[in-house]
Amino acid sequence: MDRETILAELAPCGLDCSRCFGYGDGEIKKLALALLDKLGNFDRYAGRLAKFMPVFEGYKQFHELLLFFGKASCAGCRQGGGTFPLCSAKTCFREKNVDFCFQCDEYPCERNQFPPDLQARWRRMNDRMRETGVEQFYAEQKKEPRYP
Repeated sequence: MDRETILAELAPCGLDCSRCFGYGDGEIKKLALALLDKLGNFDRYAGRLAKFMPVFEGYKQFHELLLFFGKASCAGCRQGGGTFPLCSAKTCFREKNVDFCFQCDEYPCERNQFPPDLQARWRRMNDRMRETGVEQFYAEQKKEPRYP
């Protein structure tokens, strides 16, 4: 994979923006819009089906969630987007003139205010990039769920 694609998709923290629920050109948005299109006016049928298939009682909320995913508009962390307010990597990488956190002379730092589980994930991702290289990490993470 070429460097420009990797930098367009991987945030400075190591998360894959292209597979984020908020990414405007991402997989989740595209799949949600495709599913909405395929379902068409299914809400009329869901109400009738709910009488003998209770799972359809929640169809309205499901439809609202698909609409939410379909409105994703984030341009990605490198372009000034980013939906997580406790992350400073989305701006810090510019100040430090690095592509990824692990390349910074202060890594690991305390700038991010991640909860413990996300802090551990951030460290694992950056340590893995340092160990294998960004290209190998990129290929590996594409095979994993975005939200483990």
